[in-house]
Amino acid sequence: MMKKFDENYILLSDMRHDEYFPEFLVDKVEALIKGVITLLEGGEKNLDTVQKALDKMTLAINDLQEEFEDNDSEIETAARDSIGETIEYVLKWFDIDIDIETAIAERDW
Repeated sequence: MMKKFDENYILLSDMRHDEYFPEFLVDKVEALIKGVITLLEGGEKNLDTVQKALDKMTLAINDLQEEFEDNDSEIETAARDSIGETIEYVLKWFDIDIDIETAIAERDW
């Protein structure tokens, strides 16, 4: 049976509530995470496939760093923690046994 993601969970909650992070950029990070959620909602359980999607997501978040800097912001500790907590929650929700450090190993933030 396919499982829908927790509709009560606020993705990137800490970034959403911090004016340091421009809302439109938080939206871009959220959209990348939602791509992984969509894959998991579709029933994907293959760890290699899920990790490839996480790597793609993480590399795309890496690519947003310059845009954050252009808007007087950066992907720093609070953002790292918020992204990490969100991804960890998503993986637990879908019972995907990938450690958070492995999940976002491609990060350069």
